[in-house]
Amino acid sequence: MKSDHKRLIIGISGASGIKYAISLLETLKTMDIETHLVMSKAAVVTAGLECDKKISDIHKLADVVYKSDDIGASIASGSFKTMGMLVVPCSVKTMSEINTGVTSTLLTRAADVTLKQRRNLVLMVRESPLHLGHLRTMTSLSEMGAIISPPVPALYCNPQSIDEMIDQTIGRLLDLFDIETSNLQRWKS
Repeated sequence: MKSDHKRLIIGISGASGIKYAISLLETLKTMDIETHLVMSKAAVVTAGLECDKKISDIHKLADVVYKSDDIGASIASGSFKTMGMLVVPCSVKTMSEINTGVTSTLLTRAADVTLKQRRNLVLMVRESPLHLGHLRTMTSLSEMGAIISPPVPALYCNPQSIDEMIDQTIGRLLDLFDIETSNLQRWKS
């Protein structure tokens, strides 16, 4: 196992964008950061539609994997020390459960605990266009301390492929945890 004090919880919900989660896990696999993965049931379905990786291959990218209904898992407890949690991608349903605190899965419970413990919670919300209810939910979560970070491509770095755009976005997400990665091309004036 990797360093005890360098743990990140990775949640994958059913929104489109499973390739972001795979890139995130692949990037973290090369670092001294222990990853704890939980995927929603909808994420499993989405993965089957969007990528050629088997769920078992995605699981192998994480250090520890939990079932979405394992409410007694360590990541459901505030006493389990982590650097925080990323939900990549984050569906509106998942975001809404986290906002209300009425959680029905381990993924949303772990996010709720992350907020409760005042740790970094980053939600890569994947929805467009947004209606007023979505915006109010995002505002509410931001007021609670969550960071809402949609996957907006940085075109200033002149990406040559979708993978380069995804890697840049992952670099920006990890930057929110002060984790340096070669994925991130910083703005140069």
